[in-house]
Amino acid sequence: VQLQASGGGLVQPGGSLRLSCVPSEGGRYAMSWFRQAPGREREFVAHITWSGHNRYHAHSVRGRFAISRDNARNSVTLQMNSLKPDDTAIYYCAARDPNGDTFDYTKPGSFDYWGQGTQVTVSS
Repeated sequence: VQLQASGGGLVQPGGSLRLSCVPSEGGRYAMSWFRQAPGREREFVAHITWSGHNRYHAHSVRGRFAISRDNARNSVTLQMNSLKPDDTAIYYCAARDPNGDTFDYTKPGSFDYWGQGTQVTVSS
């Protein structure tokens, strides 16, 4: 399964961007967004269950970012508003095969498939 992430770019502080992630194969994936800034570890941003009923956001983005999905279109979206320079990073989407196990959605190791990353730069 390949994940195609898109929507990154350069935006001024306070601006908005919308990231999209589309798996190459349909499936009941739980999905997360992570980000990695230069010199830092990959960190959790947001997670959504396959049904879309449960959504979780990191404290640093809560109230500004929103994860959603459209299973009819097999896509997951991260709407990012009120962007700050600290949000600058490469953003990665990740998907996990359903197996019924409990897992930590904030840990990169919990996921089976990764997108190639899309650069988000917040700068004036």
